[in-house]
Amino acid sequence: MPATLPDLRDKALAGERLSPDEGATLFRDAPLLELGEWAAARREALHPGRVITFVVDSNPNYTNVCDIDCVFCAFYRHADAADAYTFDVEQVLAMVGRARERGATTVLLQGGVNAALSLDYYLDVVRAVRERYPDVTPHFWTAIEIEGMASVAGLGVPEVLRRLWDAGQRTIPGGGAEILSDRVRMKLGKKKGGAESWLAVHREAHAIGFLSTATMMYGHIETPEEIVEHLDRVRALQDTAIARRASTGEGGAFTAFVPWSFKPGNTPLEKIITDRLGAGPNAYLRMLALSRLYLDNVPHIQASWFSEGKKTGQVALHFGADDFGGTLFEENVHAAAGFVNQTSIDDVVALIREAGFTPAQRTTSYEILRTF
Repeated sequence: MPATLPDLRDKALAGERLSPDEGATLFRDAPLLELGEWAAARREALHPGRVITFVVDSNPNYTNVCDIDCVFCAFYRHADAADAYTFDVEQVLAMVGRARERGATTVLLQGGVNAALSLDYYLDVVRAVRERYPDVTPHFWTAIEIEGMASVAGLGVPEVLRRLWDAGQRTIPGGGAEILSDRVRMKLGKKKGGAESWLAVHREAHAIGFLSTATMMYGHIETPEEIVEHLDRVRALQDTAIARRASTGEGGAFTAFVPWSFKPGNTPLEKIITDRLGAGPNAYLRMLALSRLYLDNVPHIQASWFSEGKKTGQVALHFGADDFGGTLFEENVHAAAGFVNQTSIDDVVALIREAGFTPAQRTTSYEILRTF
């Protein structure tokens, strides 16, 4: 007999593992406010107290050249485009320096799959940032960029990751996951490969010792079942990382899960989609709450004030999120889709306080630097 919502409530509140069918039932059928209450209770159980963390960071881009042709992206350009660009190492360092001057402790650097760049370019960037700005964490390169480096260099992904590690990098962002369903990924960006392509990079990264994040971009062509499939794949990979740590005392893992909704402006996909699944605040809050309940082994769930708006970001703190994301002093990918939100450290602190929580600045690896 299928579980009832009261059964699923009791199971979720007890921290018991939900099955994919149970996750899909919660996502489709649970009343939104009740789902939020259950997720908030789980957040409190995992993170007692009312502290909400954030990181001071920036998200610049070193190139907009990319040949993957994802239909949801308004940012990329082909190499022969009039407005294509690629910054050299010194220009990247200048961007990192500007972020540091504003207090950033993390820089999330990403761009595209640019076949004109050698592996040495990426290694030189990491080394230069570590040398010139040792107090800034180089949170660089998504899975598809790392695959691109490996292809250009004629090396395997594990070797590329090892060389990045030796250059001084310790964390990687989780961008490029979209929806970890082969059907969805083949329609959104078939050159990226199926779900295993993204998972394999993070699996290899964790084996070396990297910390990474897991992301989801929803609100386009996915089904509720594919949303749960995505969460289930993330949870399974985290199980592997936790088991490795338990047996060897080493290895990395996912630090956080970060969902955000698709922004259609100026994208090829905008012309295709006529009925987007849940792109509004209610859908976001439902997604966030389900994430907290389903991902029982991922320590942090991040609210995205940037992609969903500041007020929705505040409400998200009552739907299971324990982190408010970053300040994102610079961001160009969403801006290319016509979606812009900006903030400051003082603004983030005020937003968290207004929501009824205590703000705390953290590092990329979720170490608390100061409480406000």
